[in-house]
Amino acid sequence: MPALSISEVTFCSVCGHTTVARVPSGDNRLRDCCDHCGAVHYINPRPVVGTIPVWGDQVLLCKRAIEPRLGKWTLPAGFMEINETTGDGALRETLEEAGARVKLGPLFSMIDVPHVQQVHIFFRAELLDTHFAIGTESLEVRLFDQREIPWDEIAFRTVSTTLDLYFADRARGEFGVYTRAISAAPADRAVSP
Repeated sequence: MPALSISEVTFCSVCGHTTVARVPSGDNRLRDCCDHCGAVHYINPRPVVGTIPVWGDQVLLCKRAIEPRLGKWTLPAGFMEINETTGDGALRETLEEAGARVKLGPLFSMIDVPHVQQVHIFFRAELLDTHFAIGTESLEVRLFDQREIPWDEIAFRTVSTTLDLYFADRARGEFGVYTRAISAAPADRAVSP
């Protein structure tokens, strides 16, 4: 039997009444249910989409201007929006966070992060030019050679995992598509991956 969920919805978004955490009829998981109107509130994973923007042998990284992990480096990425594809979201996030225009390449990594209810999806991408700029969620944006990557200052394990895989594939001269799962480390339970 799958693990039970944690109650997250206090009030029904349909009628405004208080919800009750219980397993609805025909289900096998704890859900937030409204006994007034019958609505069942499902909490689903949130997709995070982004790119690995490359210019020659360099990768573009952004220094975060927001929490979590303020001041740490990351690939341009963020939550997917309604009515966009994963690729469209990755392009939008790259433009928003790094002011960078890219040619979207193939899917590279998809990393499950169940302890924060997320799935991180990264696409390979080629920068169209070097006219990138700081976005509202970035303190700094710059290109790094592999040896210059600030590994100890990478914001999220999904990003360091993706970069490790990318540089290993680049060294081999052949790129794959990767799926991984990252479990919570004790210090990471209160923040994103």
